[in-house]
Amino acid sequence: MLKTINGAMFSKMMTMASKLLDINRDRIDAMNVFPVPDGDTGTNMSLTMQSAVKELRQVDSNRMSEKTDALSRGALRGARGNSGVILSQVLSGLCKKLRDAEEIDVKTFAKALANATEVAYSAVSKPKEGTMLTVIRMISEDAQKNKAKNFEDFFDSIITAGDKALASTPELLPVLKKAGVVDSGGMGIMTVFKAMSMAIKGEEIKGDFQVEEEKPKEVSSDDHADIFNLGEIEFGYCTEFFIINLKRRTTIADIDKLREYLMSIGDSVLVVGDLSFVKVHVHTNDPGKALTHALALGEVDKIKIENMLEQNRELLRKYEAERKPMGMLAISQGDGLTSIFKDLLVDRVIEGGQTMNPSASDIADAANRINAENVFVFPNNKNIILAAEQSKQLVENKKIHVVPTKNVPQGFVSALCFDPEAPAEENLINMIHAMDTVTVGQVTYAVRTTNIDGFSLEKGDIIGLDNKKILAKGNNVADLTADLIDKLLDDSHETLNVYYGSDVKEEDAMMLCDNLRVKYPDLEIEFYYGGQAIYYYIISLE
Repeated sequence: MLKTINGAMFSKMMTMASKLLDINRDRIDAMNVFPVPDGDTGTNMSLTMQSAVKELRQVDSNRMSEKTDALSRGALRGARGNSGVILSQVLSGLCKKLRDAEEIDVKTFAKALANATEVAYSAVSKPKEGTMLTVIRMISEDAQKNKAKNFEDFFDSIITAGDKALASTPELLPVLKKAGVVDSGGMGIMTVFKAMSMAIKGEEIKGDFQVEEEKPKEVSSDDHADIFNLGEIEFGYCTEFFIINLKRRTTIADIDKLREYLMSIGDSVLVVGDLSFVKVHVHTNDPGKALTHALALGEVDKIKIENMLEQNRELLRKYEAERKPMGMLAISQGDGLTSIFKDLLVDRVIEGGQTMNPSASDIADAANRINAENVFVFPNNKNIILAAEQSKQLVENKKIHVVPTKNVPQGFVSALCFDPEAPAEENLINMIHAMDTVTVGQVTYAVRTTNIDGFSLEKGDIIGLDNKKILAKGNNVADLTADLIDKLLDDSHETLNVYYGSDVKEEDAMMLCDNLRVKYPDLEIEFYYGGQAIYYYIISLE
C-alpha cells in the first residue's frame, strides 16, 4: 500500500489526469447546458490540464517544489474558460501546500485539498453551489475526516464523496435539473481525481476508457439543450488577458481592487495570480475600461476579446435554420424501451412511467429542447396524459400535440406511423388511429390483498391485465404470461411482440419465447429487452 507520494508519482498522477480528460473531453462537453460562454467545459479543462502537464514535463528533476511550481504555472497560463481557470486554481491551491514536502503523506494531501478548495472558491466572484466548486469542496471535506493510512484507501473514500457530490448538483443548480444533467465541470473534476487514483493503484488507461460518472435520471440529450434561452446575455464581450511585468508599487491589495472594479462593470470575473503574473477574465460591455484599469498594475499581454452577442446570434441563426416542422417526445421506463423509441427516431425520451410520473414542467422543458414547430408527445401511461395536456400552457413558440397513449406499445405504433412529409394534423390523426391497432397486456404482481375483477388476490400474486382489468392470476411468471396471451389473442392478430423487464433473466425470456413459438406456429413472435421495472413482461399483439 502506498503511504507517501514523491515527485515521480506526482508527475504520473497529473499526466494520467491529462490523458483521461482528453479521452473524456467530448463526453464532458456534451453535458454542458450553457450555449455560449467560453466554449466547452471538457475541451477547456482538457487543454488546461495539457498545458499544465506540458510545463511539468520540462522539469528534469523530481524535486516536489519544481514539479508543483511547473504544474501550477502551466495550468495558470493555459487555463481556458471558467472551468479551466477554476481547475487551474484547484491545482494551484494543491501545489502550494505540496511544494515543500519531498514525500507527501495522506495528511499533507488532505491539507492541500482544503487549500485547493479555498483558492478555487476565492477565485470566483460569486461562487455557486451545484458546480465543480461543490464537488471539490465535498472531496476536501471527506479528506479532512478521512482516517485512511494509505493513498489507495484515501482516494477510494474521496472519490465516493465526489461521486455523491456530482450526483447532487442538479438539486443545487436548477438549470442542471431542467436540462437533466449533472454539472459538466464537476464531471471533469471527478475525471481528474479518478485518473489520480488509477495512477496510484498502478492501473493503465487503455483504448477509449471512459469514467463512469454518477448522474441523475435524465432527459436524453441533444445538440440544442437550453438553446431557447439565447438572447439573454447581459454582458456582450468575453475579455481575457494577462498582466505581466507588474510595477514595483503594485500590491496584492491592488489586484484585489481590480477584481472588485471588474465586478462592478461585468460578471464571470476571475482575477488570479500573484505579483509576478495575473490572469484576468471578465464578461463586460466595455473591455476598454477593464484593460485601462489593468494597465495601472503592469503590462497587459495575450489580449483576447470575443463578441458573445454575435456568437449568440450565430447560434440562434443556426438553430432557426435547423428547425424542423415536427418532432417527437416519449415518456418511457427502462433502457431497452428507451432505445427502441430512439430507433424509431423519437427526438427525446423522459424517463418515467408507473410510480415515476413526470410533471407538466418536465414535459414542457423536454419539448422546448426539441427544435421543431410541432411536438408529438407520447405519455405512454394513463396517469401522465393530463400532465402532458397541461404542459401545453408552459410551452412557447411551438405547438404540443398529445397522443393519448396509455402504454409503451401504443407509443411504439404511434411513432412508427409518423410521416415527416405529412401535415401535423394528419400525423396526429394517424397516430391516434394507430393506437387502436394494438392489443396490450402486462404482467406484474399484486401489492396488496384484495378482491377485484372476479379474482381473490393475495399480496405477491402474479397478475396479468389489459388496459382495463385483470385477466389472469398465478404464482409463476412464465405460465401466467402464456395464460394472458391466450386470453388476449384473437384471429385478427398476426404479430406478437414481448418486452421483458429488468427482473426477468434473459434465458427465462428466451425459454418462454421458444414455448410460445411452438404453441402459436402461425404467429410472428419477437422478444425484446425492455428493462422496465415493475412489469415482468409487456405484451403487444397486432
